[in-house]
This record gives sequence, C-alpha cells and structure tokens, in this order.
Amino acid sequence: MKRKCDRCDREATVTEVLIKHGKKVERHLCEQCAAGEGIAVQSHVNVGDLLTNFIVQQSGAGEQKAAKGVTCSGCGTSFADFKQRGLLGCPECYASMEPQLGPLIERAHEGATHHVGKTPRRSGAAPDTRHRIAALRKQLQDAIDAEQYERAAALRDELRSAEAPAPAPSDDAAPRTRRPIGGDPQ
Repeated sequence: MKRKCDRCDREATVTEVLIKHGKKVERHLCEQCAAGEGIAVQSHVNVGDLLTNFIVQQSGAGEQKAAKGVTCSGCGTSFADFKQRGLLGCPECYASMEPQLGPLIERAHEGATHHVGKTPRRSGAAPDTRHRIAALRKQLQDAIDAEQYERAAALRDELRSAEAPAPAPSDDAAPRTRRPIGGDPQ
C-alpha cells in the first residue's frame, strides 16, 4: 500500500523522521512538497556514485596524493581508477591498495575487517567458539610478547578449556535394546 503525502494527495516518496520532545515524529511527503519544505531530494541515486562520493569524502588530501601512484601489480588498476569507478580490478588489488582500502572498508562495515559467514555444522566447533579460540590465541601471543606471564597463563588455561572436546554422551544415558533380525525372539 502506497502512502499519500501529508500535505497533498500525491504519492509520498520522502519520509522525514524528527525527534521532538523525546518522541519520534514521521512526515510523509511527495517530492514537490518536500522541496517546498526545503528538504533536498535526490532521486534515482546510482550506488557507484554513492560509493565514489563516500571514498572521496573519507579520503584525506594527503592520502589522495600518496594513493595516486599506487597501482595493482596484477591488473594495473590504480587507486584513482578505483575512486572514479568504485570497482577494483582483481583480488590482488586488495593487497596492493590495503593501506588505502583498509580504513574505508572498516568505516563502511562499522569496524569489521574480516568476513564472518555461515559455517557448516559438520565442521565441528560452532563459529562463535572458533572465533573465541582465535581471539584467545592472539591475546595469548600479545601477552607473551609484552612479557605479561600471569595474564598469559590465565589465557593459556582459558584456551585449553575452550579447545577441549565436548564430553561424549555416556552409554548409560539411553538404554539400548537388541532385537533379533529374523525369527522368533528367544
């Protein structure tokens, strides 16, 4: 069901959300009424243009000058080409342009730098457990490097308990009954 403009009978294509006195107030307006209210409306925005504008805004002037000379050794795509098109040329581009792309990817993904996807159940440990174990290993190595041996010992113990296999169900849990395959039971 399409909403109608709060000021006229046309279809509302703009939703303005305001917080007034601690309460959320929504207004639904058509493009003409929104323009009359002073709300800038940009219709049919290209995703590539949005990404390019985001990159340009987030990149500092010093980064832009330093990044102009960076090109991928695999396909020859430069960082300037990436900024213009919003597309990388090959997987090697990520490694070649990591100093420039890393902060952009972190900001775009709210601090995440690694893909976290689904894990097949048959793989053993749950994804959360595997990530926890990896994080504990990294913390343990950092503690050893910083010569914080008490912390390292505590992390080692926690890592051992996290890596310990789950106890197998005991045979007493479910009694088994055996039946002969053929013939009369004796």
